[in-house]
Amino acid sequence: MNEENRKVPKRIAQTVLNSLKGGVVPRIGLPYITVGRKSEIEALLHDVDIISEGGASFRFIVGRYGSGKSFLLQTIRNYVMDRGFIVADADLSPERRLQGTKGQGLATYRELIGNLSTKTKPEGGALTLVLDRWISTVQSEAAQETGLVPGDPALTQAVDRKIYAVTSSVSELVHGFEFARLLSAYYHAYVNGDDETKAKVVRWFRGEYNLKKEAKEELGVNMIITDDDWYDYLKIFATFFRLAGYAGMMIMIDELVNIYKIPNTITRQYNYEKMLTMYNDTLQGKARYFGIIMGATPQAVEDKRRGIYSYEALRSRLAEGKFSRPGTRDLLAPVIRLEPLTAEEMLVLCEKLADMHAGLYGYPRRLTTDDLVAFIKVEFGRIGADQNITPREVIRDFIELLDLLYQHPTMTLTTLLESDEFSYAKSEAVSDEAEEGFVEFTI
Repeated sequence: MNEENRKVPKRIAQTVLNSLKGGVVPRIGLPYITVGRKSEIEALLHDVDIISEGGASFRFIVGRYGSGKSFLLQTIRNYVMDRGFIVADADLSPERRLQGTKGQGLATYRELIGNLSTKTKPEGGALTLVLDRWISTVQSEAAQETGLVPGDPALTQAVDRKIYAVTSSVSELVHGFEFARLLSAYYHAYVNGDDETKAKVVRWFRGEYNLKKEAKEELGVNMIITDDDWYDYLKIFATFFRLAGYAGMMIMIDELVNIYKIPNTITRQYNYEKMLTMYNDTLQGKARYFGIIMGATPQAVEDKRRGIYSYEALRSRLAEGKFSRPGTRDLLAPVIRLEPLTAEEMLVLCEKLADMHAGLYGYPRRLTTDDLVAFIKVEFGRIGADQNITPREVIRDFIELLDLLYQHPTMTLTTLLESDEFSYAKSEAVSDEAEEGFVEFTI
């Protein structure tokens, strides 16, 4: 058992193994099991450097179901939080889109804001924490700069000036004036211990006011966040977060297949138009300290009848160039296409999982490297595996084998691999995966 995996805390090992066996990406513990994707991660982290210097970026991560798309998104999420970013993520669904006539765009905004995460609050719900931290930091800085003590009116005035500098910067942006007024209102409510007003401001920031009249009566602002302008407020948040001491903001939107599935052509086109606006904004410098990553399947992107490529303005911007091909993809292009993990990379992953499983349940690892090679050969030797096998399938099979071998010590890996049930299940899995078009998974 190698040194790195021996140190995996049992709580993390349990979460990782249970998540992977269930076909979903764990929120924690990814560094212990990350293999491959080095080039893709480096390309995305280059974007992170640009964003932290005041730029913006937009990338699509494209991969088949189970290919590691959501795993890569989650890995980048953890990386950028470690680098001082605020991250917000959301999966699209029939109720959450980029644009809609029944609040579907606003629903996506609400999901993103609800999932705001920082390094100290990685599970989401960090908005109030960020606002309070901002005010506390400003107060500390003002006290250090002036040498005044809390309660001194002069210190309050100094803090007011620093708060005003932030709100003034924000107010220059589109829709920024109302946003700045609400930041100011939150600050004064914080100072006065007015939790009710703080809660109302947070409710407004979360897009939970449905009527302008209600917002006017409770907060004195004539605007509410709507289906049409929610994206503008994300850009404002990115600027504010930078002024509040963070490196920038990264949003991650997965399951673009749910736009592809929209039956109404006009509704789909409206969503692609919104996507184009977001894409152009980032590339033309209209957004700062702001990154966007979207996850999609190849079909959801390339289908010229319903996919992203059905919208000519996006197709002309995103279509792969003449020189890219499998094995030599341009990772600086807007679209990053995930290559399948190699058998060698899957072997390394199985080594890590075998060590983690043994550490969790407290037994000496029974499977040798030769055993793992035999397992990988069986998985990759199936009919159609070169086209249809995915990391999710291999991982789930392997964890199941580990569980069985642990619970039944007299069993051997060879016995399990040669069983009729294993061979039949594998051929069924390949057949089902090849025929399945609309079942989305998470890894």
